[in-house]
Amino acid sequence: MSHHSHTVAVVAFGAVQLMDVTGPVEVFTTANRYGADYDVRVVSPTGAGVVTSSGLALGVNGSVSSLPRRIGTLLIPGRRDWREAVNDTDLVESVTDLTDRAERVTSVCAGAFVLAATGVLDGRRAATHWELAPDLAVALPGIRVESDPLFVRDGHVVTSAGVTAGIDLALSLVEEDWGAEVARSVARQLVVFMARPGGQAQFSARLVSSQPQHSAVRRVLDHVSADPSAEHTLDSLAAVSWVSARHLGRLFRTEIGMTPGQYVESIRVEAAQALLERGSGTVEEVAQQAGFGSSESLRRVFQHTLGVSPTVYHARFRSTTGSRRITAA
Repeated sequence: MSHHSHTVAVVAFGAVQLMDVTGPVEVFTTANRYGADYDVRVVSPTGAGVVTSSGLALGVNGSVSSLPRRIGTLLIPGRRDWREAVNDTDLVESVTDLTDRAERVTSVCAGAFVLAATGVLDGRRAATHWELAPDLAVALPGIRVESDPLFVRDGHVVTSAGVTAGIDLALSLVEEDWGAEVARSVARQLVVFMARPGGQAQFSARLVSSQPQHSAVRRVLDHVSADPSAEHTLDSLAAVSWVSARHLGRLFRTEIGMTPGQYVESIRVEAAQALLERGSGTVEEVAQQAGFGSSESLRRVFQHTLGVSPTVYHARFRSTTGSRRITAA
């Protein structure tokens, strides 16, 4: 990025979620203390201040029309009642115009619905708050909605999940623009977890699937959670579930949205995350305990699902937990 001032335009509107606006703004302005050069402008379609979802009034720097012609980063926050936002034609028109002028287009939480209404997400992968993901998928069938990740990048468009994920998103943009050291300084200053990788699940696989209707599925979930490191094959899980392997596969897809094998892997990843967050064993030991067999397969799965190596993942917790550093196997 050329180091002339990079305009970050944040579009505020009625009933916007306060944290969707303030989280990223705080990240970009804090980055300026560590050598970044962001010109952060919070604007509204009319230039009037807005009342946020929490009832707190938010002043703005001006109207959308006060922005420079070229925008570095456009950020669209959300409001819980996304239908109201999408039905606000002034808002959607303003944002549509801005998407054409921005190098990078981003949204937080339900802001994805506003972006979707402009057409910029057509044919792209997108993320939003986990609760709203099914709505987004139904409302806009042309978009590939990913309900799990904290944020999803597709070309120059980056959409993020609920509320605090906007901070993760903004940190990743600071890292992209100004390097990891600046992003780390901002994260430390704001006392947040250093840039959770985008692919990290919004929350635990166990939570997502805590209430399956079918007892066969419940039996398998309990069985796998009780001992992630045991050898779990489709046949062994079918035996535990008392239904055929094929039927179990069907039930899993319907109730959990993944195959039994994918579920086993997600529970193993969580087990490995917990061991790395707590522990001081080698990657090899963690791989054995979490059921990956070898450190190589643990590394591969971590890289794929979380976008970081096990060693780097553990290092993120080093400063907060006080545990001694993990040694790579």
